[in-house]
Amino acid sequence: MSDNIIQKILHPTPKGRLWQIFIFIIVLTIVGGLIDAGNYYNKGVGWLAWKTNDVVVLPKTKEVPFRLGLDLVGGTHLVYTADVSAIPAADRNSAAEGARDVIERRVNVFGVAEPIVQVNKTTMGDYRLIVELAGVKNVDEAIKMIGETPLLEFKEKAEGGGQLNAQQQKQMDDFNKAAETKAQEVLGKIISGGDFTALARQYSEDESTKDKGGDLGWITEKDNPEIVALVKSLKPGQATEDFTKASQGYEIAKLADKRIKKDPFSNTDEMEVKASHLLICFTGSQNCESGLTKDEAYAKIKGLKDKATPRNFSDLVKANSTEPGAAETLGDLGWFGPEAMVKPFADAVFSQPVGTISDIIETEFGYHLIYKQDERKVEEYQVSHILIKTMSVEDILGTDKEWKNTELTGKYLKRASVEFNPNDNSPEVALEFNSEGANLFEQITSRNVGQPVAIFLDSYPISIPTVNEKITGGKAVVSGNFNIKEAKLLAQRLNAGALPVPITLVSQQTIGPSLGQASVAASLRAGLISFILVALFMILFYRLPGLMAVFALTVYSILVLAVFKLWPVTLSLSGIAGFIVSIGMAVDANILIFARMKEEIRNGKSLAIAISDGFKRAWPSIRDSNFNTLITCFILIQFTTSVIKGFAITLALGVIISMFTAIFITRNFLSLIPGAWLEKKSRLITSAKDLADKKI
Repeated sequence: MSDNIIQKILHPTPKGRLWQIFIFIIVLTIVGGLIDAGNYYNKGVGWLAWKTNDVVVLPKTKEVPFRLGLDLVGGTHLVYTADVSAIPAADRNSAAEGARDVIERRVNVFGVAEPIVQVNKTTMGDYRLIVELAGVKNVDEAIKMIGETPLLEFKEKAEGGGQLNAQQQKQMDDFNKAAETKAQEVLGKIISGGDFTALARQYSEDESTKDKGGDLGWITEKDNPEIVALVKSLKPGQATEDFTKASQGYEIAKLADKRIKKDPFSNTDEMEVKASHLLICFTGSQNCESGLTKDEAYAKIKGLKDKATPRNFSDLVKANSTEPGAAETLGDLGWFGPEAMVKPFADAVFSQPVGTISDIIETEFGYHLIYKQDERKVEEYQVSHILIKTMSVEDILGTDKEWKNTELTGKYLKRASVEFNPNDNSPEVALEFNSEGANLFEQITSRNVGQPVAIFLDSYPISIPTVNEKITGGKAVVSGNFNIKEAKLLAQRLNAGALPVPITLVSQQTIGPSLGQASVAASLRAGLISFILVALFMILFYRLPGLMAVFALTVYSILVLAVFKLWPVTLSLSGIAGFIVSIGMAVDANILIFARMKEEIRNGKSLAIAISDGFKRAWPSIRDSNFNTLITCFILIQFTTSVIKGFAITLALGVIISMFTAIFITRNFLSLIPGAWLEKKSRLITSAKDLADKKI
C-alpha cells in the first residue's frame, strides 16, 4: 500500500499532475498574499488571539513594505551644476560621472534607499547633477552630506602659538575677574529669592536660551555632562548654591523636574548598561591581526564560553582577548546605551539578565562574550541655567593663530576605519595614508616630538595628541568622544573621497507627503477600476474561460505586487502607471488563446482538444508580442531617465509574470474542469452561433 502511494506521488497520472500544479499555484498565491498584506494578516492574528484568549495563536509573518519613490513618499530633489571649466574637454564626461559616483557613495552613507543620482548635459554644454532622495525631509542635512567633503587637516603649533603677551594676559585676567564678580552678583540675587527666569533673561550670556529664561529643556548626562553634574543631587525647584567654572564660563543652574527617559518608539523606559566583553577576532573581521580563521576563532571562544564565570571573566579577557589594550582595560566598556554599539552586540547585552555572560555573539569585529554587570534607567532633567562667559587663550589668539597648516590633508588618505581605544574602549577612527602622505606624516611627527599636533575636522580641532616619537608607516588615529555610530559615519564620509570637480547647488525642492498620498490614492482607484472593467469584459464576452482568466488575473496582481516588494522595485507614479497598463496587457494573451479556442471549436474539435490546441497555437503570437514589449522595456531601462525607467521596469515585470499566469495558470484552471461536463455545458465556453457553425 505504501509503495503504491509513493509511486503515485513520484509518477502521478496526467490528472494528478494538474492537481499538483493547482496546489502549487494556491500555495504561491497564499505566500504572495502574505507578502502583499502582511500587516493586515498580523492584525488579524492579534485580533483572533485576543478574541480566543490566546487559545488560537497563528504565526505572524514578516511585514515587507513597498519602496516608494520621491513623488509618492515625498523627499528632497536637488540640482547641482558641476564646474568642469578646468577639466580638458575630452575628460569632462568622465569627471562629471566621477562626481556622480562620489555623491552616490555619500548618499548611501546617508542611509537613503534607492537614491537617484543622474548626470545631465544641457544644450549649452553645462553639466548638471540631479539628486533625488526619497523620504528625506531635512534638506539642510542632505545638502551638507552631498556637497561637503569632511575637511581633514593636520596642524602644528605656530611659532609662539598659544602664548599671550603681558597685555593680552592682563586683558584675559580682567575679563574673567569681572565675569566672576557678575556671577557672584547673580547668585546673590537668586539666593535672596530673585526669579530665576527673569534673572536668566537679564544676565545670561547663552544667546540660544536667554530669551527662554535659560531653559535647556530635557537633557541627559550624555547630552550635557557639565550641567547634569550640577543638578543631579538637587530636588525639583532647587537651584545650585554656588556658581561653577565650566568650559564656557561660570554656570548657575536650576532643576525644574527629573524623570526616567522614554524610548520615543516603544514608549518604554530607556535603559543603559554597564558591561565588559571578551573579543576573539578572525581573518576578515575589522582590524584583526590575530591570524585566526573564523572556525579557529569560534572554537577558541566556545572553549572560553564553557569555562567563563563572572568571577573569572576579567582573567579570561586579560589572557585571551584580541582587542587592543584588553590586558589593561579587562574589556570594560563602562556605561552605554544601545546606540553606542553595533546592533548585534546591543541586542544581546540589553536582552540578557544582569550578572550573566552572553552566548557567543558575532559582529563585524569578531566573536564576543559579554558580561553584563549592571543596568539602569536613563534619567533626564529639565534644567534652566545662567551662563556668565569667561575668556580663554583661544578667544584672544584664535585657533588659526595658535596652529599653522601642514602639507598633510585628507587628500592623502588611503583608508579610514573604526577602532577602539585600548585604554577606555571608546570608538576612534584609524587613518591610513598613501605613500606620499606617510612621508609627510613622518616629517611632521619627527619635528614635533614632545609637542602637540592637532587634527582638525571641518576647521574644528577634534583631537590634539602629543607626539612621543617619530611615527613611520603612515597611520594615525582620530578620537573625538564619538559613539560607534558617529565614528562609522565619519569613516564612511572620509572614505567617500573628494569631489573631482566643484559643484554648486542651483535648485532645491522638498516634496511633501500629502502630494504622495493623493497620488497613491488616485493610482489605486484607477487600478481598481481598470481591473473591474477588464474582469467584467472577460466574463461577459468569454464566459467560463473569461472567469478563469479573471482568477488568473487576480493571482497575477498578487504575484506582481509581491515581486515589487521583494525585488525591491522603487514605485513612482510612472511605475504604478506601468503596473496598471500591464493589467490590460495581461489579458491580451488570454484573448488570443480564447479566440484560437473558438476557431478550433468551429473546426469541429471537441472542447477538451480545442482548449489544448488553442493554447498551443496561440503561444507563438503571445511569445512574439511580449518579447517585442520586453525589448522596448530593456531599451527604456538602459537609456532613459528615472521616470520613464520606472514605467519600463514595472511594465517588464508585469509582462513576464503575465505570460506565466496566462499560459500556466489559466490553462491549469480550465484543464481541471471535467471534459464531459464541459461538453454538456458547452455554452459556458462559446456562443450558440459558434456551436451552430461547428464543422462536422
